[in-house]
Amino acid sequence: MALATRMEFVKELIAIAEERDDFVVFSADTKSCGLENFGKLFPGREFSMGIAEQDMMCAAAGFASCGPKVYAVTYAVFASMRACEQVRTFICYPNLDVTILASHAGLQVGPDGATHMSLEDVSIMRSFPNMTIIQPSDDVSARAAARASADFHGPLYVKLHRDPLPTIHDEATYDFRIGKASALRPDGEAAAIFTTGAMVHKTLEAADKLRAEGIGVRVYEMHTLKPIDAETILLAAGETGAIVTVEDHNVIGGLGSAVSQVLSESLPTRMRIMGVRDVFGESGDSENLYAQHGLTVGDIRATVEELIAAKKA
Repeated sequence: MALATRMEFVKELIAIAEERDDFVVFSADTKSCGLENFGKLFPGREFSMGIAEQDMMCAAAGFASCGPKVYAVTYAVFASMRACEQVRTFICYPNLDVTILASHAGLQVGPDGATHMSLEDVSIMRSFPNMTIIQPSDDVSARAAARASADFHGPLYVKLHRDPLPTIHDEATYDFRIGKASALRPDGEAAAIFTTGAMVHKTLEAADKLRAEGIGVRVYEMHTLKPIDAETILLAAGETGAIVTVEDHNVIGGLGSAVSQVLSESLPTRMRIMGVRDVFGESGDSENLYAQHGLTVGDIRATVEELIAAKKA
């Protein structure tokens, strides 16, 4: 059975570490991704900073300034908020090779409580110059993202998940390219859905149900949230005239905001943004929270149908 994206990413990173020795790991005391034994496997290549994310980001920046790539690992809520200034000033400003592995993102973190639930991290990280943001959607894309990250240069924020997600990609054919959306359902003229992370499998299910009703809907996975793939967005908008975005994140500053900015500047298009409606998360079962915030398969299906009706009116 596939593991959570956080664990799959790290399994692949350990495999990469056996092939090359040009990166090190800095970790906070969170045990968030399964990197606890990295230093035992690769002596001298792991530095545990304890519960001190601000110090960790500064130390990671200092190490990266001397040449080697650094992976800094902690929960998304701590990486984006507790260490916000350090990421901005000491990693992004000098444009250093630091990859931030940010786990436990979104409503999936319901059982851990609202304080550990990051629904704002993409908004924060998107605002920093030089920062690139990626988010896998299953075990296959997590491993591909790990491979891509090893050859990436510059600040990189990798948004990872607490719980396993269904496998949706074929490992033999999947092509993960930073900055380029993946067309998962490339055909359909009624509407196009752009989705990311934990919402991809739900969106595909909703699209398949719509297709069974004779409604052709395209689905694009935006595994890269910055830089956004403006070319694909404009192509889909021009050919369908209706865009829906679906994300496990605040509707302010995330995928929906990025897509709407592209459209508003170049091709105004009917659009609906699905996500958490500018409220804090709370404790609870993740699927119950998705239902509470209107992020179920049925909600996606209904939103697309409503948009298509509005387009025809």
